[in-house]
Amino acid sequence: MLQFDELRLELLEYTDKLNHLEASLGLDKAQAEIDELEVKCTSEGFWDDPEESQVVLRRISTLKAKIEKFRSLKAEFDDALVMIELSDEEGDLELLPECKEAADSFIKKLEQQTLSTLLTGEYDSKNAILTFHAGAGGTEAQDWTSMLVRMYSHWADSRGFKASILDYLDGDAAGLKSAVLLVEGENAYGFLKSEHGVHRLVRVSPFDSSGRRHTSFASLEVMPEIDDTIQVDINPDDLQIDAFRASGAGGQKVNKTSSAIRITHLPTGIVTTCQIERSQHQNREVALRMLKSKLIEIKEREHLERIEDIKGDQKEIGWGSQIRSYVFMPYTMVKDHRTGFEVGNIGAVMDGELDGFINAYLKMESLKN
Repeated sequence: MLQFDELRLELLEYTDKLNHLEASLGLDKAQAEIDELEVKCTSEGFWDDPEESQVVLRRISTLKAKIEKFRSLKAEFDDALVMIELSDEEGDLELLPECKEAADSFIKKLEQQTLSTLLTGEYDSKNAILTFHAGAGGTEAQDWTSMLVRMYSHWADSRGFKASILDYLDGDAAGLKSAVLLVEGENAYGFLKSEHGVHRLVRVSPFDSSGRRHTSFASLEVMPEIDDTIQVDINPDDLQIDAFRASGAGGQKVNKTSSAIRITHLPTGIVTTCQIERSQHQNREVALRMLKSKLIEIKEREHLERIEDIKGDQKEIGWGSQIRSYVFMPYTMVKDHRTGFEVGNIGAVMDGELDGFINAYLKMESLKN
């Protein structure tokens, strides 16, 4: 039938893109590295160094996931093609929507995996640490900050990533003054680094009894999570470490002791805090990891040779320039001011549908290189 023939031809047009993706991923090389590392795991004394062994095991897991992800995509292509052909043989047009859904699902995942090949930065494969700050505007800006935290948490969930709050400061009446969100997943930083900047909200404020329209701002910093595989030299004398009582969620038990940790990097004035973990030691480790991530992110963004070259005034860099506007009133639209990409369904965006914005940015950046 003509409808199935057209859909089959449309799907087959992606054969070359699928083959190109397979070549770009270097799956044969990845498998060879897996084989080599698995041999290393059986060598004498391998388990004597727990940290090194964990690095190797994580690398094996990452490579296997990369191969499996492509194999799953290829299987989805084959299954969609078979579904179309069988439906065509049966001549049942009621099966056409299901066939189209399968084809569209494959095409979307193909684009996502293809875009991931553009993530060639040194830290793109890492987890991402997102730091939110409410701008001027009181409760309205603080509510906007909590809305952004929810939006990125939903985006992470939709990709199968894990999102967890590392630190937060409640707003005066509602929302959040600040928050730190860790997004764990392959290429999380590579995708989310495009979100760094100021996000602008325009709406009728639910906190304004006069029903006036308000414009609010919140800033978002995005940093790669620096793990033990990356050496970051920080002079201990440059750190001021303070303990304080955690607040907010966690119950009375967490408030009875000064378990929360604040670390200040004296040369730059950069401050990181963590209060989510139960022990002071755990909070200190997380806060120190966040500090290292922040220093690395600034070093990379400013194209500096050494972390020591970061100037003290860089602590304000997170505000940057406005990158995107979210308009609820008098019309609904979300527009990225860097790429021009825009969406009218603001509800879907606030529920985490950000891939259009992220993909447009990655494509724009790839054309510069």
